[in-house]
This record gives sequence, structure tokens and C-alpha cells, in this order.
Amino acid sequence: MSRSQNLRHNVINQIIDDMARGHIPSPLPSQSALAEMYNISRTTVRHMLSHLVECGVLTQVSSHYVIVRKPDHDDGFACTSASLTEQNRIFEQAFFTMINQRQLRAGESFSELQLARAAGVSPVVVREYLLKFERYNLIKNEKRGQWSMKQFDQAYAEQLFELREMLETHSLQHFLNLPDDDPRWLQAKTLLERHRILRDSIGSSFRMFSQLDREFHALLLSAADNIFFNQSLEIISVIFHFHYQWDESDLKQRNIIAIDEHMTILSALICRSDLDATLALCNHLNSAKQSMIRSINQSHRATH
Repeated sequence: MSRSQNLRHNVINQIIDDMARGHIPSPLPSQSALAEMYNISRTTVRHMLSHLVECGVLTQVSSHYVIVRKPDHDDGFACTSASLTEQNRIFEQAFFTMINQRQLRAGESFSELQLARAAGVSPVVVREYLLKFERYNLIKNEKRGQWSMKQFDQAYAEQLFELREMLETHSLQHFLNLPDDDPRWLQAKTLLERHRILRDSIGSSFRMFSQLDREFHALLLSAADNIFFNQSLEIISVIFHFHYQWDESDLKQRNIIAIDEHMTILSALICRSDLDATLALCNHLNSAKQSMIRSINQSHRATH
């Protein structure tokens, strides 16, 4: 089975499970929203919708997809043949999706078996990933097989930003010194154009920003060619790109500001303007820091 087909089957299994649990409304969200929710392409979303229509789980009414019956496991696929490397990738995506959809919330407990079934992977893969992720102090091993999500406060956010600023400022200097034939210059130009396209359609697509944000910071960190820098993207993804614990009341406006800041950084990079790029990055990191602190404080006020 090809990697893309394996991904489609696992996404279908996950969506079937979410429908069965009542996590997905009827009519379904838009294809753009589903792509954002599950961190997948619109092509994969279309394959998923076609499969569920063929199974009789969904029916298309005008431009909407309506749930006509509760799905069961027979509507999904057996995906036990994936390699451990593939299962690790599948579970990482599923874990981020569960956080993005608020299926895993601060203070809630969950089991390795529960997550393994939801993602269609081996419980061993889940345990190894959670043990690795535990070092970030966002999840806690309560007892064997049982975990809980922890809350983080302003002090945690400030410490994280201190690390993020050091890593990304260092990586930016490496990027500015890349040779002219390095493929990352073309990637930067492509990413800038994708930001422009999203900015022009932001009214209906603002939730698509999280994936673009992840790609932007991954590209920036890649310039350092340091595996430890790249690994830091895991925690950044959970906290920033997947809006862990964030208040969403002004998410659209926050994303518009972040898109504009990204475009300023990318434009300065492409023009090889060292000072402008450095100042733009510092401004972006400070803006993101203040936004997160406001969100954390709003979240704490709402729960107290």
C-alpha cells in the first residue's frame, strides 16, 4: 500500500471514529475546514468524502455533505500493515488533530489504547511518542497506560519564547548566508506567494493558516541544519500552530496579523536585507508572545 493511500485510509478511520462519537456535526464543515481539522490536503478530504458517500454514511445535498447514518468500523479500513516509521508519522498527525479539535483538553485523562484505536496504530507507537513528548511537561504519565494533559501558564510561555527567539534568530542568520543555488530560496518565494493567496481569501480560510505557519517556521529552522532545532518544532506545533488552550474569539484577526508579519520577513529574506529581516522576525515573535499571554490569561479568567 502506498504512503498516500495509507494516509487516506487512516484519515477515513479517524473521521469515522469522530462521527461515531458525535464530534462532527451534520452537515459536515467545509472541505477547507476539514483539511484544517485533520491537517490534510483538500485532495485527501475529497477522497474521504467520496468513500463515505459510496458507503452510504454521507449524502451530498447541494454543496453540503449530510450524515445519513452512524458509521461503523466496517466502513473503514484495516491499516495494520504500516511500518513503524509510517505509524509514528500517522500518530503525530492524529495527536495534533485531537488537540486542534479540543478532543484532548487540559486536565483531561486518556489511555494509550484509546489513542491507538483512534489513530489506527499500535499502542507501542503511542507509548513511545508520549514518552518522548513528556519531556516538554505538557502531558503527565499518571500510571501505566494512562496520561493526562497539563496546563501551562504565562511563565511557561515566556520560557518557551526565550528558547524560540534564540533558535529562530540564529536560524535566520544561517538563512541569510545560504548560497544562491540553495533550494530554500525558491521555497521561500513559493511560501510568500502562498501567504499572499491565503491573505486574499482570509475571510473563509483563516483556519488554513496553522499549516502554513508550521511550514514557515520549519523552513526557517531548517537553515541551521541542526536536528535538535528541527525537533523543537514539535512543541511549537502543539502550542502555537494547533492553538492549544487558546481563546479563539479573535483567531481570525490574529492570523491576519501573523500572515502580514510572515510576508514581511519572507520579503526581507528574499531581498537579502539582513537588518529588515531580523527586525521583522523580532517583531513577529514579540507579537506572537503577547498574543499567547493574552489568550492564556483569558483562558484562566474563564475557568476561575
